[in-house]
Amino acid sequence: MFDLSEQESEIVSLVHDFVEREVRPVARELEHANTYPEALIEQMKEIGIFGLIVPQPYGESFVSTPCFALVTEEISRGWMSLSGAFGGHAVVCRLLALFGTEEQKSYYLPKLATGEIRAAMALTEPGGGSDLQAMRTVARKNGSDYVINGSKMWISNARRADVVAVLCKTDPEAEPRYRGIDILLVEKVPGFEVSRDLPKLGYKGIESCELAFTDCRVPQTALLGGEEGTGFIQMMRALETGRVQVAGRALGIARAAYEDALRYSTERETFGVPIWQHQSITNYLADMVTKLTAARFLTLDAARRIDAGERSDLESGMAKLFATEAAAEITLKAIRIHGGYGYSTEFDVERYFRDAP
Repeated sequence: MFDLSEQESEIVSLVHDFVEREVRPVARELEHANTYPEALIEQMKEIGIFGLIVPQPYGESFVSTPCFALVTEEISRGWMSLSGAFGGHAVVCRLLALFGTEEQKSYYLPKLATGEIRAAMALTEPGGGSDLQAMRTVARKNGSDYVINGSKMWISNARRADVVAVLCKTDPEAEPRYRGIDILLVEKVPGFEVSRDLPKLGYKGIESCELAFTDCRVPQTALLGGEEGTGFIQMMRALETGRVQVAGRALGIARAAYEDALRYSTERETFGVPIWQHQSITNYLADMVTKLTAARFLTLDAARRIDAGERSDLESGMAKLFATEAAAEITLKAIRIHGGYGYSTEFDVERYFRDAP
């Protein structure tokens, strides 16, 4: 059901080898220093990872959504922050591909596909999380422009993004509320400030920022799709891909934790035998691989539905929920299998635990 084409299988293998060769040897040091992985990002551009979600004729490395999820898993297996570096980027690419005007597609997508420019999405606000209809960021028409005022929170890649898809209210009085919400494609213009980087337990190396919009003026051509009142529905559709990508991140973390724990359990001995021979450890490992496998099936099923043109908000939400919960459980079990070493920064399992979404 989830068979990839031969070319897509080769892409996943290529990314796997890249992670083994370039990412895993340096991830621990970069993560502990909270260093932006500039060199790795450049290599990801060369591989074509930033264009995996950009269809032809705008991009040359477009793949199926199941393949995209598995590539995300491989990247996250090396270091979750790297998969976060193209998560919002991918959602903006999907938004443009599905709903952009021809001018918007032609202007942005070819450069987004190569990584020449990067994208971020700005949804969350300081006073709200998932209740997007309660947002306070407003864009009012003024002549041939929109003038944006408001703020956004927890925006990944905001400092390095060249364009940000900003969800805002163009009609605060609209009923129902979602009819007054739109997406504006905002570049780094006066009135748009990345006000601060937010400190985090995990997800190091990639910035998560607070954004401030103060009389930020953008042309009306920045309205995604060119028709007001459609932004909420547009974003909900593109977030199906975003949720699959987050589930893929969780798969990568969970898989890395399971593989490290399995390997450690064959090397560490107590009472004269490798610890995997103790039933309590075996039970941990069995639970870990079962949940990892179930999470992968849910993720790939949601991805398949997206490519089939089916509505996938429920399935992608279930995949994100189950995979992220599984990652949290699996990383904790990996720490327990490692014993005291699981608490040490000389081993990677403590990083997996902090990065579990």
